[in-house]
Amino acid sequence: MFVGHFAPALVAATQRKAPSLPLLFIGAQLVDWAFFGFVLAGIEHMRLVPGFTVSNPMDLYDMPYTHSLLGSAAWAAGFAALIYAIMRNKSAALIAFAVVLSHWLLDLLVHAPDLTLAGLPPRLGLGLWNLPAIEKPLEIGITLGALWLYARATGGMRAGVWGLGAILLLLQAIDWFGAKPTEVDALMTLLAWFGYAVATLGAWWASRGERRFSGSPSRTA
Repeated sequence: MFVGHFAPALVAATQRKAPSLPLLFIGAQLVDWAFFGFVLAGIEHMRLVPGFTVSNPMDLYDMPYTHSLLGSAAWAAGFAALIYAIMRNKSAALIAFAVVLSHWLLDLLVHAPDLTLAGLPPRLGLGLWNLPAIEKPLEIGITLGALWLYARATGGMRAGVWGLGAILLLLQAIDWFGAKPTEVDALMTLLAWFGYAVATLGAWWASRGERRFSGSPSRTA
């Protein structure tokens, strides 16, 4: 799953005490930001095996610090602590925690069995990447549904929301239909980070005209 991970961030941003949408977008992909950095540093590992799943060739065989439930919860707690330090608001911190942890739960739907509870077997994953006729509509559906909920709660379908939707659809199309990586290298990490950064910039754009509940412009990241 790629842009579907941003759906919880969009839904969370409809809440009065939530952090700003760009911060929530960072949280939604925080464990993948970390994972690709850890792969680059040799701390976690993956390999590319053509046909490993129908949707992509990624054999994610060693990622205990980011994609175990315990590891994801630790990243979520760290992000929540940062949000609390910035906003001094427990509700905002709890929302941030939930958004980060949602990444593992959504991955559980699509990954081949490679997720763990604490870095050791059993390995978990329902494998929807092998059922693209189900996974692709599901990912687009939850993303666009969450975007609609966000727009409905924050001022309607303004230019920034349309722009964010276009960015997310373009990024997902590139992920699905673009050339697949052939080597695990620094370029792969940089491209992943670039995609997450572009999505976050789109979230910042959408949040510029955001109006929460009272009709006044919201805070931004």
